[in-house]
Amino acid sequence: MGDERTTAVIQHYLDELAGLSGDAPVEPVIEVLLGRAVTRLRIACTKFLFRSYPRLTQPPLNLESDELLGAVVERLLKALRATRPQTVRGFFGLANQHIRWELNDLARRLESQKRVVELRDSGVAAPELPTSAPTVGPALRRILDAIAALPGLDREAFELVRIQGMTHVQAAEVTGVSVKTIQRRLNRSLVLLNASLLDLAPSDQPKGLGNPEE
Repeated sequence: MGDERTTAVIQHYLDELAGLSGDAPVEPVIEVLLGRAVTRLRIACTKFLFRSYPRLTQPPLNLESDELLGAVVERLLKALRATRPQTVRGFFGLANQHIRWELNDLARRLESQKRVVELRDSGVAAPELPTSAPTVGPALRRILDAIAALPGLDREAFELVRIQGMTHVQAAEVTGVSVKTIQRRLNRSLVLLNASLLDLAPSDQPKGLGNPEE
């Protein structure tokens, strides 16, 4: 199925979901909707996992993209019973949010396990672990915070193109703007990220996260 057709089909099921009456069963529509969106959701899961949380792909978790996808689909099955995004744009915004939450939960658990093992090996009794255990290193945290701090429309363009792997045409279709607008927003996001993260680039590598003219 072509990308334009996929977007149209997803919108069709979002419209159907929004039009259901209060006592109508929503699960069948949600399941079909997620089935139609699964290819794009898998791409988003893979990008988030390997670009932002590669530690989770290593022992002891050895997390794979399809495992993450399964957990995210479960989250969306529950979320879509209460939340009815009106557009494809809103749907993928919701999906991105749940991918981040799932990865953060896994990273917290990994960090907690690591601390328990370290304390056990040291012979010291393990205290109760805080619920706010850090999930990522300082450099990655800075990158994630910088992305989160981008202006909303610029952040959306960055996530759709650089994280979900959509083309400029696909991102424009999802957001309902022109390709040039997507390019302009993406370029702006890269300029802002390059400026705020300039010191993180290795000294022998070009500075920044990408060429703003891409």
